[in-house]
Amino acid sequence: MFKKKIIFLILFSLVNFKSYSFDIKAPSVILQDYLSGEILYEKDADREIYPASMTKIMTSIIAFEMLKSGEISLDDKFLVSEKAWKLSTAGYSSMFIMVGDQVSVEDLLRGIIVASGNDACIALAEGIAGSEEEFSTIMTSKAKEIGMYNTNFSNSSGINDPDNYSTLKDILIMSNYLIKNFPNYYRYFSEEEFTWDRTGGDPITQGNRNPLLYKNIGADGIKTGYLAVEKYSLASSVERNGRRLIAVASGFKTKKDRSRESMKLHMWGFTNFDTIKISSDNKKITDFDVWLGKKNKVDGYVKQDIYKTIKKGRKKELKITVEYDGPLKAPIRKDQEIGLLKIYYKNELIDQHKIFSNSEVKKVNLFSRIAKSINYLIWGDV
Repeated sequence: MFKKKIIFLILFSLVNFKSYSFDIKAPSVILQDYLSGEILYEKDADREIYPASMTKIMTSIIAFEMLKSGEISLDDKFLVSEKAWKLSTAGYSSMFIMVGDQVSVEDLLRGIIVASGNDACIALAEGIAGSEEEFSTIMTSKAKEIGMYNTNFSNSSGINDPDNYSTLKDILIMSNYLIKNFPNYYRYFSEEEFTWDRTGGDPITQGNRNPLLYKNIGADGIKTGYLAVEKYSLASSVERNGRRLIAVASGFKTKKDRSRESMKLHMWGFTNFDTIKISSDNKKITDFDVWLGKKNKVDGYVKQDIYKTIKKGRKKELKITVEYDGPLKAPIRKDQEIGLLKIYYKNELIDQHKIFSNSEVKKVNLFSRIAKSINYLIWGDV
């Protein structure tokens, strides 16, 4: 017997989130609700760009992966080569390390993330992979692994190179991966300043280049970029009241534009949309009828958190249903697929997820099965 349960009704927005009266003054922009994955605003996000210092997000990810696996530690020290040191004398963003310095992984990471030090990138890359070229190969391989199919990294810092390219959509994927997989290390991206007690001089304190960190809007990352050919760019993340929005934009004409327009983009997202939680990973959705089991019910769950994005002021009906062939016949294994969670908008299926049993249900003995069968024939009860 096929059964359907309507679990609850909530209000849902129009599926198309594009707003034609709203614009950001940059040639390429994308804004995403982190929890639901919904793209709230997009403009030419597939355009190939030079990611500049947003490249450093992947440089950090490679180090975080190795920290997480135990291959390196924050206290490990890497030797600074002449190649790394030269960048601190050539007018590039620098941590100002010196040849022969032994610098800890943690200081190099803070030099990369907060001070945007190109010299620190090379020192970290050489310390991990032996050479920046080999490290860049690891970066590109990781990019492909996580779905950044339109990206190639030719260096660890983002210094201008035609072979160092990406797209805003790929940088968004990279930003999501960073936040989701490294919550303990992501905190470095929210630090407003870093002081390096350099060799042969007074300590140098540098502020984080991300302008949104100083706006009191909940920004906690991620990375700015600048190249003469690409102008100003920013991958940014803002968290407010349990919601997180991630934006990537490139081609701002000035620093002021980058700051003002990026803030405007996030505020538009928070003002015009809400995030609704449909279900939680491994949490009960509803119970299911069981036939010939030692229990008459079994709880079902989905294996992930499910969120949907709601646009304020233009709400339509969203229907959540659970469908299954029931009653379910015992025995039932724990984690056995038992139904589908379906999400409809205007009677159109927009999403569905498998439901699994959260416990085992054994079959009753022969005598009980006969009794239950007779009861069903007489009363129709399961």
